[in-house]
Amino acid sequence: TRYAERRGFKVEDLGVGANESGGVKEATLAIKGDGAYSIFKWEGGTHRVQRVPETESQGRIHTSTATVAVMPEVEEVEVEIDPNELKIDVYRSTGPGGQSVNTTDSAVRITHVPTGVVVAMQDEKSQLQNKDKAMRVLRARLYERELELRRQELDATRRSQIGTGERAEKIRTYNFPENRLTDHRIKHTVHQLDRILQGELD
Repeated sequence: TRYAERRGFKVEDLGVGANESGGVKEATLAIKGDGAYSIFKWEGGTHRVQRVPETESQGRIHTSTATVAVMPEVEEVEVEIDPNELKIDVYRSTGPGGQSVNTTDSAVRITHVPTGVVVAMQDEKSQLQNKDKAMRVLRARLYERELELRRQELDATRRSQIGTGERAEKIRTYNFPENRLTDHRIKHTVHQLDRILQGELD
């Protein structure tokens, strides 16, 4: 988010899911602006974090990972979605959000039956807003799926020669005790992690 703001992009939060310990389990963001995808597509992959958690009494370093997927958001014309192929469920939101959230069926789950892709959204107060957001995410996921199918056809030969290049391979390590960031793709290390986390990723 900080990096996007430094570049002059607009960031929209499309939903953040918290985990039990108060961290982030999953987050979806939309980054808007001229050339945003060409910059952020390089962030896709596994980001490895090494730090000493507050709950660690022995001072041992723990390693955890976050996987990032970057998808272009597409206009309606590019992905034809047949309304008859959608199964839309509405239900009551869980978690905080005041009285209206827990008394109305404002949360929306959309299933694209042919592919089995499911998108659920419950951040907004109204069912309409949640449905709109869910459709945007669904459209992007179906587009990504279509791109991936085409890519697989083209890349089959190349992939057999250079390895998978899939998202499971780590692209960066963020080491907090050493204030270090290493980008494994270009074998580059800098000891300015604090500045990078403020958005100085360039």
